[in-house]
Amino acid sequence: MQAMTHPSGNPKAKVFFALWPTAAERGQLAVWQKPLQHLCGGRDMHGETLHNTLVFIGDVEQSRLEALQLAAQEVSGKDFELCFDMAGYWGHNRIVYAAPGEMPQQLAQLVGALKHRLSVHGFKYDQREYKPHVTLLRNARWTDAPKAGNPQPASGRAELTPPLPAMQPVRWQIKDFALVQSEQKDGLASYRVLARFPLLPYSG
Repeated sequence: MQAMTHPSGNPKAKVFFALWPTAAERGQLAVWQKPLQHLCGGRDMHGETLHNTLVFIGDVEQSRLEALQLAAQEVSGKDFELCFDMAGYWGHNRIVYAAPGEMPQQLAQLVGALKHRLSVHGFKYDQREYKPHVTLLRNARWTDAPKAGNPQPASGRAELTPPLPAMQPVRWQIKDFALVQSEQKDGLASYRVLARFPLLPYSG
């Protein structure tokens, strides 16, 4: 496992928890990239890296990675289906992404349980509101997006308002979640799955 060394001398790894789908599921979502890139330009994400971040943690000392995995093992979520049926654009970071029109209850519960166990074990993480999405394009531009400074709807769903074309829905069968390490190679992010944590079968 490759790690960075901070000025303190402690080796650290940049990590996050994510839904890491099968190659076939990633391939189905990657089909969205070409038509969206035709409209918005930008750089498409490599198909093998497509994922949905659950909780971003950031730099963690390598000596605490085992404790991080133990915290994740205490999460008893249920498996579920995640349907991506909307394409959206964030103007502040020029990202085109795929998103579910509705968040499954099991996904919300998984994120909540994971954050709770991380807090219990003393891990800090990104506290921003969770918005499930998969980044498809970076450095994109969509001119029909809301202008900066315009009032946004109270629903908080402004990111989904640009009229990007309807895409064929893609369904991921989520049976586990993963601890992933982010590394830099040739100036681009690459990802390494460190561990997977199975979810319980959903009984309805």
